[in-house]
Amino acid sequence: MRLFIALDLAESARAELVAAQTRLHDHPVRWADPAGMHLTLQFLGEADEALVPPLLTALAAIPVGPFQLALGELGAFPNASQPRIIWAGVAGDTAALIRLQRAVTQATAPLGFIPEARPFKPHLTLGRIRQEAHPAQLHALGVALARVAPPAPSVWEAGRPTLFQSTLTARGAVYTRLGFESP
Repeated sequence: MRLFIALDLAESARAELVAAQTRLHDHPVRWADPAGMHLTLQFLGEADEALVPPLLTALAAIPVGPFQLALGELGAFPNASQPRIIWAGVAGDTAALIRLQRAVTQATAPLGFIPEARPFKPHLTLGRIRQEAHPAQLHALGVALARVAPPAPSVWEAGRPTLFQSTLTARGAVYTRLGFESP
């Protein structure tokens, strides 16, 4: 099974992200389903189902203090000149978010999950560029990203990390919560 650990979003944040998607709707992007939007803390990849209970136990042991997050700027990976993934940044108490992400990777390491080598860049994926997009379309999207209004800085209380299963389908990934529900 394909697993990841993430934080859920407030409905107000989801609504702002949908509005940002709408402002960019004329571009060749496969937009993320708002119901599945989340803030990934660690992608675990393929894992044996027997690891789910120890993962849930490890996540439950992480102390999670209250902190607030907010939506930030819009951007693209790897960059606006060659966009492949459109994202919204995360603002608010990012120091607490980074501490939580490190705690998650430290909790999963004894179970054989190795943290990514690249630094954690908190973001919310809004969409992925369609394969048939032409260079001129990519350029236009980069220009639009620089000009379009970012999401309103919707603020929400970060909850407990949740373990998710990701099932890939022809219509995109379907996410199933396996662990803690956010309050």
